[in-house]
Amino acid sequence: MSRYLSLSLVILHLATTLACNAVTNATANVTLPNPVISASPANVKGEQTAVFAGGCFWGVEAVFEHVKGVTEVTSGYSGGDAMTANYEAVSAGDTKHAEAVRITYDSSQVSYEQLIKIFFSVAHDPTELNRQGPDTGMQYRSAIFYTDENQKRIALAYIAQLDQTKVFKRPIVTQVVALDSYYKAEAYHQDYLAHHPNEPYIVINDQPKVANLRKQFPDLYK
Repeated sequence: MSRYLSLSLVILHLATTLACNAVTNATANVTLPNPVISASPANVKGEQTAVFAGGCFWGVEAVFEHVKGVTEVTSGYSGGDAMTANYEAVSAGDTKHAEAVRITYDSSQVSYEQLIKIFFSVAHDPTELNRQGPDTGMQYRSAIFYTDENQKRIALAYIAQLDQTKVFKRPIVTQVVALDSYYKAEAYHQDYLAHHPNEPYIVINDQPKVANLRKQFPDLYK
């Protein structure tokens, strides 16, 4: 489903989205434990990068833009090649790309473990396979694109921890794969929530994520 809605589709979209979001909202309200495995301090000094995919990149980007210690977040594409790294091609669903966000952060203010916890807590629903809410297709899959072995180790361990403690009613389907490439999305996708705060899709799907971040992580919210 296109995220750009004509007025004639707004009512239908609202009803569909509210139904689809019943599960997402339930998982967002789950209290997750802190990761038990941490990165080696020697490997996380200074500025670091994390790349996550969790459905439409507008909402995921907006969440992490409100996290203290995060200095930049951009929307883009990961998982495919440069020739198909554009919105029209990715929206067709057969490019291997996922809509992803690249997060640059100061590791002295926020850790990768904290970002991972936020990703699973409020940024998306990690139990939805190849979709998020009303958006369906491989391009909306849940994925962690790790940049080094520390990130891989933390991500896999946290998923195992969450599955073992059964904090979600359904299995986590998040992929953990090496970051091969990241392509920044078109300019009109960047800071989309900030530029379109009253768009129906944003109000229903993405504003609640930012609100949940503020509620669940008040010390990290900015």
